[in-house]
Amino acid sequence: MGTSHKVVVVTGASQGIGAEVVKAFRKLEYSVVATARSIKPTADPNILTIAGDIGDRDTARRVISEGIARFGRIDTLVNNAGIYIGKPFTEHTEEDYAAVTNVNLAGFYHITQFAIAEMEKSSGGHVVNVTAGIVDGPRTGLYSVLAALTKGGLNAATQALAIEYARRRIRVNAVAPGIIKSPMHAVEIREALGAFHPIGHMGEMSDITDAILFLDAAPFITGEILHVDGGLSAGY
Repeated sequence: MGTSHKVVVVTGASQGIGAEVVKAFRKLEYSVVATARSIKPTADPNILTIAGDIGDRDTARRVISEGIARFGRIDTLVNNAGIYIGKPFTEHTEEDYAAVTNVNLAGFYHITQFAIAEMEKSSGGHVVNVTAGIVDGPRTGLYSVLAALTKGGLNAATQALAIEYARRRIRVNAVAPGIIKSPMHAVEIREALGAFHPIGHMGEMSDITDAILFLDAAPFITGEILHVDGGLSAGY
Protein backbone atom coordinates (compact mmCIF):
# COMPACT_ATOMS: atom_id res chain seq x y z
CA MET A 1 0.00 0.00 0.00
CA GLY A 2 1.42 3.35 -1.00
CA THR A 3 1.03 6.53 1.01
CA SER A 4 -1.03 8.41 -1.57
CA HIS A 5 -4.27 7.23 0.03
CA LYS A 6 -5.47 8.99 3.15
CA VAL A 7 -5.77 6.96 6.34
CA VAL A 8 -8.26 7.36 9.20
CA VAL A 9 -8.27 5.72 12.61
CA VAL A 10 -11.73 5.13 14.12
CA THR A 11 -12.26 4.05 17.73
CA GLY A 12 -15.42 2.34 18.93
CA ALA A 13 -15.72 1.05 15.38
CA SER A 14 -17.50 -2.28 15.82
CA GLN A 15 -21.09 -1.02 15.83
CA GLY A 16 -23.36 2.00 15.84
CA ILE A 17 -21.91 5.37 14.88
CA GLY A 18 -18.36 4.02 14.74
CA ALA A 19 -19.25 1.36 12.19
CA GLU A 20 -21.05 3.97 10.10
CA VAL A 21 -18.02 6.25 10.25
CA VAL A 22 -15.87 3.42 8.88
CA LYS A 23 -18.30 2.90 5.98
CA ALA A 24 -18.43 6.64 5.24
CA PHE A 25 -14.66 7.01 5.02
CA ARG A 26 -14.32 3.88 2.90
CA LYS A 27 -16.77 5.41 0.41
CA LEU A 28 -14.28 8.28 0.14
CA GLU A 29 -11.53 5.70 -0.50
CA TYR A 30 -9.75 6.26 2.79
CA SER A 31 -7.92 3.32 4.29
CA VAL A 32 -9.24 2.66 7.79
CA VAL A 33 -7.73 1.42 11.04
CA ALA A 34 -10.79 0.33 13.04
CA THR A 35 -10.60 -0.58 16.72
CA ALA A 36 -13.00 -1.74 19.42
CA ARG A 37 -13.07 -4.42 22.09
CA SER A 38 -15.07 -6.88 20.03
CA ILE A 39 -14.24 -5.90 16.46
CA LYS A 40 -13.91 -8.75 13.97
CA PRO A 41 -11.51 -9.15 11.04
CA THR A 42 -12.73 -8.02 7.62
CA ALA A 43 -12.05 -9.18 4.08
CA ASP A 44 -11.53 -5.57 2.94
CA PRO A 45 -7.74 -5.13 2.48
CA ASN A 46 -8.13 -1.39 3.12
CA ILE A 47 -9.54 -1.92 6.62
CA LEU A 48 -7.24 -3.02 9.43
CA THR A 49 -9.17 -4.16 12.51
CA ILE A 50 -7.52 -4.21 15.93
CA ALA A 51 -9.39 -5.57 18.96
CA GLY A 52 -8.62 -4.24 22.42
CA ASP A 53 -9.52 -1.95 25.31
CA ILE A 54 -9.03 1.59 23.98
CA GLY A 55 -8.46 2.84 27.53
CA ASP A 56 -5.31 0.72 27.73
CA ARG A 57 -2.16 2.54 26.60
CA ASP A 58 -0.69 -0.56 24.99
CA THR A 59 -3.82 -0.96 22.85
CA ALA A 60 -3.60 2.67 21.75
CA ARG A 61 0.09 2.29 20.90
CA ARG A 62 -0.63 -0.88 18.90
CA VAL A 63 -3.47 0.73 16.92
CA ILE A 64 -1.24 3.56 15.73
CA SER A 65 1.93 1.52 15.19
CA GLU A 66 0.14 -1.23 13.27
CA GLY A 67 -1.74 1.37 11.25
CA ILE A 68 1.56 2.99 10.26
CA ALA A 69 3.10 -0.39 9.45
CA ARG A 70 0.14 -1.31 7.23
CA PHE A 71 -0.73 1.97 5.54
CA GLY A 72 2.29 4.22 6.09
CA ARG A 73 0.55 7.27 7.57
CA ILE A 74 -2.25 8.61 9.80
CA ASP A 75 -4.23 11.56 8.43
CA THR A 76 -7.32 11.59 10.64
CA LEU A 77 -8.25 10.22 14.06
CA VAL A 78 -11.92 9.91 15.00
CA ASN A 79 -12.25 9.42 18.76
CA ASN A 80 -15.70 7.89 18.67
CA ALA A 81 -15.46 5.35 21.51
CA GLY A 82 -17.60 6.31 24.47
CA ILE A 83 -19.97 4.90 27.04
CA TYR A 84 -22.91 6.41 28.92
CA ILE A 85 -24.27 5.18 32.23
CA GLY A 86 -27.54 6.88 33.12
CA LYS A 87 -28.13 6.86 36.86
CA PRO A 88 -28.80 9.42 39.58
CA PHE A 89 -25.45 10.81 40.73
CA THR A 90 -25.53 9.21 44.19
CA GLU A 91 -26.23 5.77 42.68
CA HIS A 92 -23.04 5.70 40.61
CA THR A 93 -20.59 3.06 41.76
CA GLU A 94 -16.81 3.09 41.69
CA GLU A 95 -17.08 0.60 38.82
CA ASP A 96 -19.33 2.99 36.87
CA TYR A 97 -16.85 5.83 37.35
CA ALA A 98 -13.89 3.66 36.36
CA ALA A 99 -15.64 2.33 33.24
CA VAL A 100 -16.72 5.73 31.95
CA THR A 101 -13.42 7.50 32.62
CA ASN A 102 -11.46 4.58 31.13
CA VAL A 103 -13.20 4.77 27.76
CA ASN A 104 -14.19 8.44 27.54
CA LEU A 105 -10.99 9.98 28.92
CA ALA A 106 -8.13 7.46 28.84
CA GLY A 107 -9.45 6.16 25.52
CA PHE A 108 -9.06 9.64 24.08
CA TYR A 109 -5.83 10.59 25.84
CA HIS A 110 -3.51 7.73 24.90
CA ILE A 111 -4.41 7.25 21.24
CA THR A 112 -4.51 10.99 20.58
CA GLN A 113 -0.97 11.34 21.93
CA PHE A 114 0.32 8.62 19.61
CA ALA A 115 -1.68 9.86 16.61
CA ILE A 116 -0.58 13.49 16.94
CA ALA A 117 3.05 12.39 17.29
CA GLU A 118 2.72 10.68 13.89
CA MET A 119 0.87 13.65 12.38
CA GLU A 120 3.73 15.93 13.42
CA LYS A 121 6.12 13.82 11.34
CA SER A 122 4.03 14.48 8.21
CA SER A 123 3.29 18.12 9.14
CA GLY A 124 -0.48 17.83 9.27
CA GLY A 125 -3.53 15.90 10.36
CA HIS A 126 -6.95 16.09 11.92
CA VAL A 127 -8.48 14.83 15.17
CA VAL A 128 -12.25 14.67 15.61
CA ASN A 129 -13.65 13.95 19.06
CA VAL A 130 -17.22 12.70 19.42
CA THR A 131 -18.52 14.30 22.61
CA ALA A 132 -22.15 14.96 23.68
CA GLY A 133 -24.64 17.79 23.29
CA ILE A 134 -26.11 17.10 26.73
CA VAL A 135 -23.01 18.44 28.50
CA ASP A 136 -23.96 21.97 27.40
CA GLY A 137 -27.68 21.66 28.04
CA PRO A 138 -28.65 19.42 30.99
CA ARG A 139 -32.26 18.24 30.97
CA THR A 140 -34.46 17.08 33.83
CA GLY A 141 -34.80 13.33 33.46
CA LEU A 142 -31.49 12.83 31.64
CA TYR A 143 -28.74 11.80 34.03
CA SER A 144 -25.62 13.44 32.68
CA VAL A 145 -23.00 14.06 35.38
CA LEU A 146 -20.49 11.45 34.17
CA ALA A 147 -21.10 12.57 30.60
CA ALA A 148 -20.51 16.19 31.62
CA LEU A 149 -17.35 15.24 33.50
CA THR A 150 -15.83 13.25 30.65
CA LYS A 151 -17.31 14.47 27.39
CA GLY A 152 -17.31 18.05 28.68
CA GLY A 153 -13.63 17.58 29.40
CA LEU A 154 -13.11 16.47 25.80
CA ASN A 155 -14.76 19.66 24.55
CA ALA A 156 -12.25 21.70 26.56
CA ALA A 157 -9.35 19.50 25.44
CA THR A 158 -10.45 19.89 21.82
CA GLN A 159 -10.00 23.63 21.94
CA ALA A 160 -6.77 23.44 23.94
CA LEU A 161 -5.20 21.01 21.46
CA ALA A 162 -6.47 23.03 18.49
CA ILE A 163 -4.53 26.05 19.72
CA GLU A 164 -1.45 24.08 20.73
CA TYR A 165 -1.09 22.43 17.32
CA ALA A 166 -2.55 25.03 14.96
CA ARG A 167 0.85 26.23 13.72
CA ARG A 168 1.83 22.62 13.03
CA ARG A 169 -1.12 22.17 10.65
CA ILE A 170 -2.89 19.71 12.93
CA ARG A 171 -6.56 20.53 13.37
CA VAL A 172 -8.68 19.37 16.31
CA ASN A 173 -12.47 19.54 16.30
CA ALA A 174 -15.42 17.88 18.01
CA VAL A 175 -18.90 16.74 17.07
CA ALA A 176 -21.37 16.88 19.96
CA PRO A 177 -24.36 14.64 19.18
CA GLY A 178 -27.80 14.67 20.67
CA ILE A 179 -29.50 11.34 21.31
CA ILE A 180 -29.01 9.29 18.17
CA LYS A 181 -30.91 6.29 16.80
CA SER A 182 -28.32 3.59 17.31
CA PRO A 183 -28.14 0.11 18.88
CA MET A 184 -27.55 1.86 22.22
CA HIS A 185 -31.23 2.85 22.46
CA ALA A 186 -34.13 0.39 22.29
CA VAL A 187 -36.75 1.16 19.63
CA GLU A 188 -39.57 1.30 22.17
CA ILE A 189 -38.06 4.30 24.03
CA ARG A 190 -37.00 6.34 21.02
CA GLU A 191 -40.13 8.48 20.90
CA ALA A 192 -39.63 9.47 24.54
CA LEU A 193 -35.96 10.23 23.95
CA GLY A 194 -36.80 12.27 20.89
CA ALA A 195 -38.98 14.55 22.99
CA PHE A 196 -35.91 15.86 24.83
CA HIS A 197 -34.83 17.65 21.64
CA PRO A 198 -36.43 20.98 20.64
CA ILE A 199 -36.58 19.68 17.08
CA GLY A 200 -38.86 16.89 18.36
CA HIS A 201 -37.04 13.70 17.37
CA MET A 202 -33.80 11.78 17.71
CA GLY A 203 -30.98 12.14 15.23
CA GLU A 204 -29.79 9.59 12.70
CA MET A 205 -26.32 8.07 12.69
CA SER A 206 -25.83 9.63 9.26
CA ASP A 207 -26.21 13.08 10.86
CA ILE A 208 -23.06 12.41 12.86
CA THR A 209 -21.04 10.82 10.06
CA ASP A 210 -21.94 13.74 7.78
CA ALA A 211 -20.72 16.20 10.41
CA ILE A 212 -17.44 14.32 10.85
CA LEU A 213 -16.85 14.22 7.10
CA PHE A 214 -17.68 17.93 6.83
CA LEU A 215 -15.10 18.84 9.46
CA ASP A 216 -12.52 16.55 7.89
CA ALA A 217 -12.94 18.36 4.57
CA ALA A 218 -12.87 21.88 6.07
CA PRO A 219 -9.21 22.95 6.34
CA PHE A 220 -9.97 26.37 7.86
CA ILE A 221 -11.95 24.95 10.81
CA THR A 222 -10.19 24.04 14.05
CA GLY A 223 -11.22 24.25 17.69
CA GLU A 224 -14.87 23.87 16.70
CA ILE A 225 -17.48 22.08 18.85
CA LEU A 226 -20.12 21.26 16.24
CA HIS A 227 -23.42 20.51 17.96
CA VAL A 228 -25.50 18.02 15.99
CA ASP A 229 -28.17 17.66 18.62
CA GLY A 230 -31.54 18.93 17.38
CA GLY A 231 -31.20 22.02 19.55
CA LEU A 232 -30.56 20.08 22.76
CA SER A 233 -27.67 22.31 23.81
CA ALA A 234 -29.38 25.55 22.79
CA GLY A 235 -32.25 25.46 25.26
CA TYR A 236 -35.81 24.21 25.57
